[in-house]
Amino acid sequence: MASTILTNLAILVLAAFVGFQVISKVPNTLHTPLMSGTNAIHGIVLLGGLVAIAHADGFLSRLLLVIAIAFGTINVVGGFLVTDRMLSMFKKKPEPVAEDADR
Repeated sequence: MASTILTNLAILVLAAFVGFQVISKVPNTLHTPLMSGTNAIHGIVLLGGLVAIAHADGFLSRLLLVIAIAFGTINVVGGFLVTDRMLSMFKKKPEPVAEDADR
């Protein structure tokens, strides 16, 4: 039991380190497409969380899955909002209407 927890903790720490290294090397021009792809992948993770909660045993497992699903949902929705905002920065703004000077 203790070795399983230690193994899972080591995997978590290594995954966080690798994720930070990969994301920090992404150029600014690729952030929007990368975020869109990440949101799509995270949607699949949410589906996996919903499937896992159906088979979870015990209160603690279900509680952790509910928290994970809630944070995942916040991440997906927030990511799509940020992506939409970033893409709207590249749209052409309408020309201001010139007002008549003789009024």
